[in-house]
Order: sequence, then structure tokens, then C-alpha cells
Amino acid sequence: MIETDRHIVAEAHRELADSAGELKDSAQQQADSADRRTVLAADRTVLAGERTYAAWVRTGLAALASGIGARTLLDGLMSHWLIGAAGSLLVLFSGFCFVAAVWRALMPGAPPPRPDTRRVPEWLLVAVNGFLLLVSLAALIGIWSR
Repeated sequence: MIETDRHIVAEAHRELADSAGELKDSAQQQADSADRRTVLAADRTVLAGERTYAAWVRTGLAALASGIGARTLLDGLMSHWLIGAAGSLLVLFSGFCFVAAVWRALMPGAPPPRPDTRRVPEWLLVAVNGFLLLVSLAALIGIWSR
């Protein structure tokens, strides 16, 4: 009887050790899974920021084209000052969009965990949007000069 009890106790210890090993493996898998989800969330944050940047630039380019086109399309239909005001407002809005795009890209808020996805270099954003801002200013001058 004592031998049977020892055998039962030994079997229970073995099952307990196996269960503890499985639990340890499961906990490690959960930790790895949580870390991976965190990295993927950081990647999504980076990509969402790039989509927001692209939306600002796209809006700025549309406003710039509209401001330049206003002068050509409305010439002869409205007075010169009204055409200039409408075109100027659109071109100024385009400049605002180009500045806002860089500002939103460089000041995204709380930094996400280290993502796998690389960000667009800040100097490139500033250079491209600086050039677009110069184009907007040139268009503004062109709207008022005849």
C-alpha cells in the first residue's frame, strides 16, 4: 500500500512538473505575442502618420492648382481683385497645408515603441515641403502680376 502511495505521489509530481513546464512555455509565447503586437501597433502608427502627411500634401497641391487655375478660368468673368483674392486665399491655404504636413509629421505626439518600419527622413520632408512652399509663394506673386 505504501509503495502504491509513493507511486501515486511520484506520478502526481511528474504531472505537476509537466504542467509547470507547459505553463512556462505558454507564458513565454504570450509575452512574445504581446511584444510582437506592440511592434505591429508601432508600425501601424508610423504608416498612419505617413498617410496623414500625404493627405496634407495632396490637399495643398489641390489648393495650389485651384488657386492658379482660378486666375485663368475666371479671367473676364469677375473683377481682377476678386479673382486675385480667391486665388490668393487658395494659394495661402496650400502654403498652410505644406507647413502643417511637416509640423504633423515631426510632432506626432507620444513616441510609439520602436517600430520595424523606417520613417521618411525628416530632412527630406522639410526639403520637399519647403520647395512646395516656395512654389506657393511664386504662384501668389504670379496671381497678382499681369
